[in-house]
Amino acid sequence: MDKSILRKEIRARKKACPQEQLATESVQIMQKLAAHPDFQRAEIVMLYASLPDEVQTLEFIAEWRNRKRIILPTVVGDDIIPVELTAGSGMVEGDFHILEPENNPYEGPIDLIVVPGMAFDRQGHRLGRGKGYYDRFLIKYPDVKTIGICFSFQLLDEVPAEPHDQVIDEIISL
Repeated sequence: MDKSILRKEIRARKKACPQEQLATESVQIMQKLAAHPDFQRAEIVMLYASLPDEVQTLEFIAEWRNRKRIILPTVVGDDIIPVELTAGSGMVEGDFHILEPENNPYEGPIDLIVVPGMAFDRQGHRLGRGKGYYDRFLIKYPDVKTIGICFSFQLLDEVPAEPHDQVIDEIISL
């Protein structure tokens, strides 16, 4: 299947799903992430500030920001720049209406990267929104564990993949 057609299909599935169901699934998915051994071990975790149609992470970030070092992506040009969410960091709306922390770029190690996606398959292939931001970012962290999180209808048997697409180590869904 063509990537653009699959993106349209996933968007239609998201719109057809009741908000209450997406909220309930988000809580359950984030509970699975919190219980995951790699998350438990990680001291420095890169998450993402969710958009309304993604697995909701904002409450999870608020819950964990004082217990782990939380890194969030910011978009600068064509790149993701990691930024630490510290106690004094404010959040502002960045490109694509994504909340981003106000802080200097983070240049240290990362123990775990949690990745959003339009769709995933069980082999770790990920369909993003089509701009390649995460593919360009993840190639810089080849030894860091990656976990994709998605709603049940976003976990497919197969996602089209190209050689430059970065494979995700593990997927958490329902």
